[in-house]
Amino acid sequence: MRASRVLLVGLRGLGAEVAKNLILAGVRGLTMLDHHQVSPEDTRAQFLVPAGSVGRNRAEASLERAQNLNPMVDVKADPENVESKPEAFFTQFDAVCVTCCSRDAMLRIDHICHKNGIKFFAGDVFGYHGYAFADLGEHDFVEEKTKVAKANSPAVEDGPGAKRAKLDSAETTMVKKRVRFCPLKDALNPDWSSEQAQAALKRTSSDFFLL
Repeated sequence: MRASRVLLVGLRGLGAEVAKNLILAGVRGLTMLDHHQVSPEDTRAQFLVPAGSVGRNRAEASLERAQNLNPMVDVKADPENVESKPEAFFTQFDAVCVTCCSRDAMLRIDHICHKNGIKFFAGDVFGYHGYAFADLGEHDFVEEKTKVAKANSPAVEDGPGAKRAKLDSAETTMVKKRVRFCPLKDALNPDWSSEQAQAALKRTSSDFFLL
């Protein structure tokens, strides 16, 4: 994380909270991109813009307070529209997090990130509702597993002491695993015809489709 360069798109309430957490976590660099101007609503929902910032670019108005959170992080403000950025712009980052973006913009950015092995996150908040999506491509990790005792192992007498001995002698092993994340395009167009999908559909709130 300390070596990661992150692009954050959208500096409304959610974007400001994400920016704060990333900066305090200590990423190497954070670029905040937003082409909108600060609105009166932003002054009540976005804690990075100081008073009197209405009319200024939202990313630039958030820069000073964001940088003061952690001087060790290289924080930059980009006042351009993300939809006008070329593909090469996104490849300089290790992770891209988008908020307040259109569906088409998110699909395009995720396609670029998925193709270039860049971690992609998207999210937004609408009152009491919100969503989050992650496309991490192929994610390798290690999981600690407890070895299962063999069936022919010597019997141990019952009792508190015996149970404690069983716990103390338990062995663990590290297992390598890999998860393949689907791109946003596939996540938005699932095939609901299979039996497994039909079962999942019954457990899925209608809010999911509204979001």
